Amino acid sequence: MEYFLKSLVNKFPALQGLPVSSINLSPIGGGSINNTYRLLVNQKFAFFLKTNKADKFPGLFEKEKQGLEFLSSQNLIQIPTVFFCGIYEDDQLLVLEWIEQGLKTDSFWKKFGEQLANLHHCTHAHFGFEYNNYMGALPQQNEPTDSWTKFFIRHRLIPQIEMALANHLLSKKEADGFESLYKKLDTLFNIEKPSLLHGDLWSGNFMCNKDSLPVLIDPAVYFGHRSVDLAMTTLFGGFDKAFYESYHHHFPLPPNYQEQWDICNLFPLLIHLNLFGQSYLHDIKMTLHKYQ
Repeated sequence: MEYFLKSLVNKFPALQGLPVSSINLSPIGGGSINNTYRLLVNQKFAFFLKTNKADKFPGLFEKEKQGLEFLSSQNLIQIPTVFFCGIYEDDQLLVLEWIEQGLKTDSFWKKFGEQLANLHHCTHAHFGFEYNNYMGALPQQNEPTDSWTKFFIRHRLIPQIEMALANHLLSKKEADGFESLYKKLDTLFNIEKPSLLHGDLWSGNFMCNKDSLPVLIDPAVYFGHRSVDLAMTTLFGGFDKAFYESYHHHFPLPPNYQEQWDICNLFPLLIHLNLFGQSYLHDIKMTLHKYQ
């Protein structure tokens, strides 16, 4: 691996023509799916490295690379530069720009709210995306659909419900509880053009750089209802009040936004149910109970 990395990093713009005298890998905690490292070259140049088995989650990093580059192409919020994505022996590797972290000031949160609102103003003719990708470690279907509620039911909820049933994490009665919700969705979601979403916007998937500007990482990109991103910010906390106030100023929220957020969070809760077990079932049942 060291020989491969030495030959690889020598092609990066900052290192072209420089002799690579040392490679140091320092493990970084916090990831539940991938192995992550700080890659330090010549004791000076830092990069972020992810690895995983190539056959365990086929195309995982390639989809992440495509998502990062698509978000970056909008020039609306900072995204880490992708330096490499590929296979070495049995592993898939992703090398990104290293982000030095700064302070999450009040202006950081206001800027974050404004930039997310601007991202959500990027629209498309259909809900979905040009390719499927991953949400965490699970495949995510993005078949273009003309209706948000149809897309949400067919390509977000149903695949996760079927997986939970197959793995005995959800009972037939609990799964049937979604049927009542399906009938009400058209009245609960206001009609909006599909918004460009990060897709997995919890507190672990953004950073604050040394200039106190927001940086998005680990996307699960598609065009969907903007409540998906905003809902996800509340699932595990970590977002300041100033973020929501700024967002609302730049892209006003519908009157029933909280209800929409609760419904949208059924998808990541089902993801977590399938990945981590039944501790997430209570919150799913609490939301469904409101619509029986």
